Amino acid sequence: MEFNEKQIRILTVVEKLFSELGFDGTSLRQIAKEADINIAMVSYYFGSKEKMLESLIQYRMGDFRLQMDAVMKNDELDYLQRIDKIIEMLIKRMYKNRRIYKIVHFEYSSKSRSKIDFKCYVDQKKETYALIKNFIENGQEAGVYSKNINIGLVIPTILGTFFHFLYNQQFFAELYTIDDEDSLKKFTTTTLTQHIQQTIKALLTNEK
Repeated sequence: MEFNEKQIRILTVVEKLFSELGFDGTSLRQIAKEADINIAMVSYYFGSKEKMLESLIQYRMGDFRLQMDAVMKNDELDYLQRIDKIIEMLIKRMYKNRRIYKIVHFEYSSKSRSKIDFKCYVDQKKETYALIKNFIENGQEAGVYSKNINIGLVIPTILGTFFHFLYNQQFFAELYTIDDEDSLKKFTTTTLTQHIQQTIKALLTNEK
C-alpha cells in the first residue's frame, strides 16, 4: 500500500503518540493537533484509530521481505556470514522501528483489541519464519548448520534478547555507561548485535 506525504506525516505522529501515551490514551484530536492537520482530514484518510494502527504496521513493515531476500540470496557470502548479515539487518530495523514494535507487542497481546486487524503483522511473522526456515534448511543441506535445530525458536531468541535489553535500558545504561541516544544506538548496533550473532551461530552449529 502506498501512502502520500500527508498520510506519512499523520502515521509518524501516530507512532510517536501511541508509543508515548498508549493506544487508549491517544485521541484523534491529539493526533490532528500534533500533525497540524484538520481532524476531518485525519478521519478522511484513516477513519479510526484502529485503521491508523493497521496502516502504521503496513507502512513500517512493507519492504521487509525484499531486504531479507537480498541477504539470503547473496551467494558471495557463506552461510555463517549471511546469518550475521540477517541478524545485523534485523537489529537495525528493530532499533529504527522500536516504537511500532512496542505498540504492536502491547496491543496484539491485549484480548480487548478485537477491532484491530493484525493480519498484516501475523502474515509477516509467518513469512519471516518461512524464509528463515528455508534458509536454515539450505544451510543444513550444505553441511554448515546442525541438523539438531529448533528453527521455530531462532527468531524469538534474537527478538527476545533485543527487547529484553531495550525494555530494561535503565539497568543496562548504568552497567554499560549508556547515557544518551548516540551511545544507545552504538551499543545496540555493535556490542549487542555481536553478542546475538555469536549466540545464534553457536546454536546453528552445535552438534549436540
